[in-house]
Amino acid sequence: MERLDMKVITNRDEAEVQAAPVPMITSPRGFTAAGLHAGIKRKRKDLGLLWCQVPAAAAAVYTTNAFQAPPLGVTREGLAASQGRMQALLVNSGNANACTGEQGWLDAREMRRVCAVELGISESLVGVASTGVIGERLPIGRIVGSLPRLTASLTQEGDQDFGAALLTTDTFPKTAEVRLTVSGREVRIAGAAKGSGMIHPNMATMLAFLTTDAVIEPPVLQRLLKEVTDESFNMITVDGDSSTNDMVSVMASGLAAHPTLDETHPDWERFRAAFAEVCRRLAQMIARDGEGATKLVEVTVRGAETLEGARQAAKTVVGSSLVKTAVFGADPNWGRLLCALGYCGTQVNPDLVDLWVGDHLLVHRGLAVPGAEEAAKETFLGDKVPFVLDLHQGTAAATAWGCDLTYDYVRINASYRT
Repeated sequence: MERLDMKVITNRDEAEVQAAPVPMITSPRGFTAAGLHAGIKRKRKDLGLLWCQVPAAAAAVYTTNAFQAPPLGVTREGLAASQGRMQALLVNSGNANACTGEQGWLDAREMRRVCAVELGISESLVGVASTGVIGERLPIGRIVGSLPRLTASLTQEGDQDFGAALLTTDTFPKTAEVRLTVSGREVRIAGAAKGSGMIHPNMATMLAFLTTDAVIEPPVLQRLLKEVTDESFNMITVDGDSSTNDMVSVMASGLAAHPTLDETHPDWERFRAAFAEVCRRLAQMIARDGEGATKLVEVTVRGAETLEGARQAAKTVVGSSLVKTAVFGADPNWGRLLCALGYCGTQVNPDLVDLWVGDHLLVHRGLAVPGAEEAAKETFLGDKVPFVLDLHQGTAAATAWGCDLTYDYVRINASYRT
């Protein structure tokens, strides 16, 4: 990663940042959070709230699934009514409130209404998100009955409870934070995410919430979020299933009090890089935590004619079930990667392709490198297996992330509701 004079903090990272403080979505100025058990799930926390002391500039991107759940529509309505401002985000796990008809819309709006009353703010400033089982009505009485207790427990230290309330089949909370200087003022960007199954590009199908104390207007923030989502959350896949519910949102409190950021600001590129770093790290953690997964798979395609072609090729290869099972079995079966590359829809000349795994060149100009498979086996035994496919046809490059496909994926999903 290019050095950008920024401190990176993450809860699931390489050795160079393990000594950093625990990342907190409430670290940026103005944010508090809370989470508790409302009775949606049997035991674990299932209702979370993220709060900003001022109406924050906000932006969101949403799943492209045709069965988009009511909470996303309610959040979109609020952002439109408030001209891109949000002050609170109410999230539940254990129930997706998807495929629930008109009642689902009524329940999502009731969550928003009661939360707004408890916080003393306009309904349009409250976003709503849900994740969990599809097709069942929310236990709305339990949720609204828990809101007085939830709003009363908001603290800066409530970030861990908030993160826990997001989780479904996840094995660990996903959090990351970056700090940098903008116009001489320290700016913090933080995020929390959930995602383990039903993860596939076309809005990354997961929940991710970002906070920052940067000063930035909603239209600029929306453009930034869309651009960065395309190179981070939209470049991961676990199982090829695109969810009904999930979104990425960001709130910017503006309390760092520096001159307003936009694409003309001298520190814009540094801020954009820091924002992208948080998103990439969260995306990688989601991919690493795929249901039953044991390894993170990283596929970089370079030398493509277009950026879109590079992205399509990388996503296709990392999403191949045969590639994923080969990684799980630590089998350097490079033919599976070339097979996936061949049907990805990107222009490929088979006589030009090179394939690397780690430091090992497995294929040169479309042909096997003698003895390379045996040397590459050690790379397949690590918890991260990186591939590079060089098409030698242009200058565009993209990276996608996924995970291996294991016996446990079938076990987890065969009994998801039972």
